[in-house]
Amino acid sequence: MSEYRKTATGELYFVTLTVAGWVDVFSRKEYKDILIENLKYCQEKFNLEIFSYVIMTNHLHLISRRQDGELTELLGRFKSYTAKKIIEEIENNPQESRKDWLLNVFEHFAKSNKQYSRYHFWNYINHPVTLHSARVIDQKVDYIHQNPVRAGIVSEPEYYMYSSACADSPLKVSEL
Repeated sequence: MSEYRKTATGELYFVTLTVAGWVDVFSRKEYKDILIENLKYCQEKFNLEIFSYVIMTNHLHLISRRQDGELTELLGRFKSYTAKKIIEEIENNPQESRKDWLLNVFEHFAKSNKQYSRYHFWNYINHPVTLHSARVIDQKVDYIHQNPVRAGIVSEPEYYMYSSACADSPLKVSEL
């Protein structure tokens, strides 16, 4: 792991996780729910604090930190586990009309990277950005919450369920 990707314990970061090829996988609720379930697990078991988030169709943004461990390492485990679960769900979901296409795309990305066996789901780099000032934190929170509005999914950030802007969000968020 190169030095620029490491994160410091207790620091606040803006992180983006993207699906390989920017494929729109999270247009289906069941795949977003796998992310939510596993983010909750990371909160409970590994003290991941999430202050703001959004799950879009092909990526997710987080403002988060860990008080007792390295964030990038935890995100790597999160990505590995969720990739396996989502691929399994794609393979076993009789309602998935894009099954063959999705599996072929992720298989194609795996062939170009010897690190992966059969499928490559997540892009490797998380691009953690340290957030040091209230102004930058506010900018990133606004960017996160406006993502579904800019994408034309909702007219107001609070209407998008898979975001910390929504009062009924399925994920618990900490106060900044």
